[in-house]
Amino acid sequence: MRPTKPHSINDLMQRVNAIAGLTLGQLASQYSFKTPDDLLREKGWTGQLIEFVLGATAGSKPLPDFEDLGIELKTLPISYKGKPLETTFVSVTPLINVTGMTWHTSTVRKKLNHVLWLPILSERDIAPFDRTIGSGFLWQPTPEQDALLQRDWEEQMELIALGRVDEISGHLGDAIQIRPKAANSKVVTDAIGPNGQIIKTLPRGFYLKTSFTGEILKQQFQL
Repeated sequence: MRPTKPHSINDLMQRVNAIAGLTLGQLASQYSFKTPDDLLREKGWTGQLIEFVLGATAGSKPLPDFEDLGIELKTLPISYKGKPLETTFVSVTPLINVTGMTWHTSTVRKKLNHVLWLPILSERDIAPFDRTIGSGFLWQPTPEQDALLQRDWEEQMELIALGRVDEISGHLGDAIQIRPKAANSKVVTDAIGPNGQIIKTLPRGFYLKTSFTGEILKQQFQL
């Protein structure tokens, strides 16, 4: 049976605390989910399982996962030392019609305004079934973190608006990077070209860098 959506932050955190310490396999079997042998082909499986169990409602809409609570869910694969193993996808990057967009009304800011982080021990040598769910916690950016995110977002969105999307690489940004987000190089989308014309390019996504999410973990657990 599909879990109902949480009616309060307290309700949500009770559910989060109830799954801490379980493995993904144990949790999946409680809901008759099949655990894949590896996650290379099913990269989004972990997030989908946790969203289902916790009663997230947004699906693929550009809204926080728990719409009524304004909270975004982010699973965070971590190493034995408690460090993030990969960048965190935030949202798809708009590549056309970007004039007039601001940080304060951006999807990225809406998603990162209030986040439920769920660390999962996910070292390469641990099979998906045996990966352990850690202690989830709520996070909101400090004014300093918000300013850092804003600066990165504005710098990279300006390049898009100027038709310089091909100059954007994962090296830009201290907190957020933009990089291609596509299953393969045959998937293309519209973007602004150097002379204001429409060109075809790979879809892009905003990702939080591991240095930024690592700091969030440090703050939370005093590592």
